[in-house]
Amino acid sequence: MLERSFYLFTPGPVALPEEVRAIGAQHVPYFRNDAFSEVVFDCERMLLQLTSAPEGSRVVFLTASGTGAMEAAVQNLLRRDRSVVVVNGGTFGQRFVELCHHASIPTEVCLSEGDNLSSGKRLEPFGRDAQALLVNLHETSCGLLYDIDAIDRFCQERNLLNIVDGISAFLTDPVDMTANHIDAFILSSQKGLALPPGLSMVVLSPRAIDAIQPEQAPFYFNFEAYLKDGMRGQTPFTPAVSVILQLHARLKNLIARGLDFEYQRAARCASYFRSHVSRWPLRFYSQHMPNAMTILSPSDGRNAFEIVQYLAEKHRVFVAPNGGALKKIAFRVAHMGDQTEADLDVLIAALDAYYANA
Repeated sequence: MLERSFYLFTPGPVALPEEVRAIGAQHVPYFRNDAFSEVVFDCERMLLQLTSAPEGSRVVFLTASGTGAMEAAVQNLLRRDRSVVVVNGGTFGQRFVELCHHASIPTEVCLSEGDNLSSGKRLEPFGRDAQALLVNLHETSCGLLYDIDAIDRFCQERNLLNIVDGISAFLTDPVDMTANHIDAFILSSQKGLALPPGLSMVVLSPRAIDAIQPEQAPFYFNFEAYLKDGMRGQTPFTPAVSVILQLHARLKNLIARGLDFEYQRAARCASYFRSHVSRWPLRFYSQHMPNAMTILSPSDGRNAFEIVQYLAEKHRVFVAPNGGALKKIAFRVAHMGDQTEADLDVLIAALDAYYANA
């Protein structure tokens, strides 16, 4: 077992389970063969099970970051002659806006402004003639978890494709593609799945598959080509072979232990850490935080970014800074991956040291 030289509390990458790290240390095998195809088939089967995807759903495996999967969903599923509704609550909501603008798709932007959308009132003015709603279920930049049931109702009322970035929500907060009528569920490897970066996936419902626009899809991200090659357990281009092998092991572990184990671990870690926050001059920045993350803001006028720097430089403890207007105002502590209360004790001690020496 490798010695722990640093501690990660960032929303990707996250602490990796030992069995995942062991696979990453092996030689990369050849992949254009039946053995690797069986691995891909198995990964698709398990992902469909774990996301509760509706009958007839498929999975696209992309060698890309989560943003690549977001762009692929935009370019494959959305027509250029009808508008979409984008929930914009921060950096990643804005990224959906920019991806739609880049693809010349008319965009109605719903600024959430810290509202978790549970009442539905903020969404009410939008989507009368739209084709889809795009939302980052967990807006990682500000630690905001949207109400998926309210989003589901809105999409059902407007007959919209429900396109959900679940990259940081998957395996930390419950979500069910069938129950919540999600048509495209976007995932990536380096957050709740606790794998190295480099692999993203889009789980497509039959309705989303029917919506694919192959004539406008980009060459590399053409869903039709991925679905065709997926019928033989392959991808059109070289996949992230090692990460898919790590995904295979991780999914088998998840199936064996059940999703409740992962939800409870994230919730337990979040609760444990938050129970200690009152000992420092920090406040919770968001009122609708997910299990995946705690976002904190100094209440004594200190610079949040300096706290982040201190933890990294003095203790090799890495929490996530914010960018833009929030850089000096807030920092983020993730509760994803192979995290335990003992790991959080290291962070708590480091924060105690910071305030003792400040």
